[in-house]
Amino acid sequence: MLQVLSSSWSLLLGLSLLMVGNGLQGTLLGVRGQIEGFSTFEMSIVMSAYFLGFLGGSRAAPEMIRRVGHVRVFAALGSFISAILILYPAFAHPITWTLGRVMIGFCFSGVYVTAESWLNNAASNENRGKALSLYMIVQMIGIVAAQGLLLVGDPSGFILFIIPSVLVSISFAPILLAVSPTPAFERTAPMSLRRLFGVSPLSCVGVFILGGAFSAQFGMAAVYGAEAGLSLKQISLFIATFYIGATVAQYPLGWLSDRMDRRRLIMIVSFVGGIGAVIGMVVSGQIGLLVAAFLVGGMSNPLYSLLISYANDFLELEDMAAASGGLIFINGLGAISGPLLTGWLMTVFGPPGFWLFIGALLFAMAVYALYRMTQRPSPSVSDSNSYAPVMMSATPVALEAAQEWAVETAENAEDDSEQGTPSA
Repeated sequence: MLQVLSSSWSLLLGLSLLMVGNGLQGTLLGVRGQIEGFSTFEMSIVMSAYFLGFLGGSRAAPEMIRRVGHVRVFAALGSFISAILILYPAFAHPITWTLGRVMIGFCFSGVYVTAESWLNNAASNENRGKALSLYMIVQMIGIVAAQGLLLVGDPSGFILFIIPSVLVSISFAPILLAVSPTPAFERTAPMSLRRLFGVSPLSCVGVFILGGAFSAQFGMAAVYGAEAGLSLKQISLFIATFYIGATVAQYPLGWLSDRMDRRRLIMIVSFVGGIGAVIGMVVSGQIGLLVAAFLVGGMSNPLYSLLISYANDFLELEDMAAASGGLIFINGLGAISGPLLTGWLMTVFGPPGFWLFIGALLFAMAVYALYRMTQRPSPSVSDSNSYAPVMMSATPVALEAAQEWAVETAENAEDDSEQGTPSA
């Protein structure tokens, strides 16, 4: 881990600043929207727009990089991000915010694709898994730290919009000044959705459901907090708890994933996350909400990696990278719809509609996993591929890197098995 950190610290520092900027602007808009008098449904459209732009950016960025190169794409998209962040408070209207969120989602996706390709290029076969783990930890720390910055200014003013703009601008320096040379960019053609569904129906349905659950957390948690009457400090802690739970639970669940039937684990984790959402619906105190956020975040985020690992169990090694493109696309479709449906439910049922949506999705996941357990036998634990932690906000580059690591781990295991273990 220290070797990865020493060789890629500039990349990871830049990425952490990007995550702080992105995490702060998402929460800030949810709070500022209520101050501006936007309705819950208007805010749901604004929040959904980010995921529409993000999905488009993840598909367009590779071609942009091929045409003009990593450095130009990174600098151009980063400049747009900084400008849009400052323009939000100057043009506080649902339509302009929606257009801004589409653009900022597109730009952040392109920036992540560029930075992740650099990180993947800097990693070797021996330390790729550690690099991915460190990258995920940096992402989580960045989002959690962003919630603390929410308390340093007045959300009705300009300063909190200037801070993420400055952080995003500063993030380019360690990346662009330290990374050399730029890597060659190659993307695997995605597997067809029909074939992917035939390989693993549970993974396809699961990543679609999780797209909605994650976008509800990332996009609507601040809107929920404002609607529920939480203070700025309480909203900050509430949102941070989702990601603290995800960080704490990721590796224990990954350890279990490599030692038991993954479908059973997916079912259990989904059910526990659904129970967390029920707690959020029925409790009224801050402690209860934090418990609910910890359970929902801790269960739903690792589910993404579990579902990808489960799909890999049914794929040939050479098909894993191709499958990642299809899974990203399915997840993105679910993410676009998440804030919209959450906003509608919150309009009908009030703030508890936030938990109702997430709980319904996670319970549906648990039921579908139980159903799939009756349809075919699960691969044996010894034949399962290794678990690789990936955040749902990762672009196809990071997911393909995780797939590459899984392939390399599986091939090494096969070689060790064929050679046998020397006797003592």
